[in-house]
Amino acid sequence: MNIFYRLTNRLFVNITNACPCDCIFCIRNLTDGMNENESLWLEREPTLDEIKAAFNARLDFCEIEEIVFCGFGEPMQRAEDVIALTRHFKATQPNKKIRLNTNGLVRLINPAFDISQLAEMDSVSISLNADTAEEYDRVTRPCFGKAAYTEMLNFAAEVKNYTNVTLSIVDVLTPQRTENCRKIAKELGVMFRLR
Repeated sequence: MNIFYRLTNRLFVNITNACPCDCIFCIRNLTDGMNENESLWLEREPTLDEIKAAFNARLDFCEIEEIVFCGFGEPMQRAEDVIALTRHFKATQPNKKIRLNTNGLVRLINPAFDISQLAEMDSVSISLNADTAEEYDRVTRPCFGKAAYTEMLNFAAEVKNYTNVTLSIVDVLTPQRTENCRKIAKELGVMFRLR
């Protein structure tokens, strides 16, 4: 079971395969892993203790600059575990930056989650992926319907009060849609990135 995988100097954390979206561009539809890594499909979700043990057993921390919650699922499906793991990672590897990659729908997934806990993160990257609710619904196909787009933007506006936020899009949009997304990020006062 591949809980962790490396890409250059980043260590990625793969703790769930569950996701409320079915994005038309999702890499899960194209491959079972990332680069030379083995399959990121989990036979089951690892426990907190299993994740901590696998983390503590690693010998490559001198080569790692950033730890990223990003696997073959939406990390915030396990929101409380993400916070517990972030605290563990920071306690054992205090010099490593920690980032969350998310679809920004945690309030729909887990309405009781306290977003202020994301202050534990060095940064949060949110998948914007569209410049309108209709286009977002078409390309991300969230199980929550059109309400998801507004919720994702509200999440970005709130979480920027606690940590650094970037809105990202897949580099397949038209130039006009890309520019519209850049403007949305600017209006929200957060960073923007093509991925």
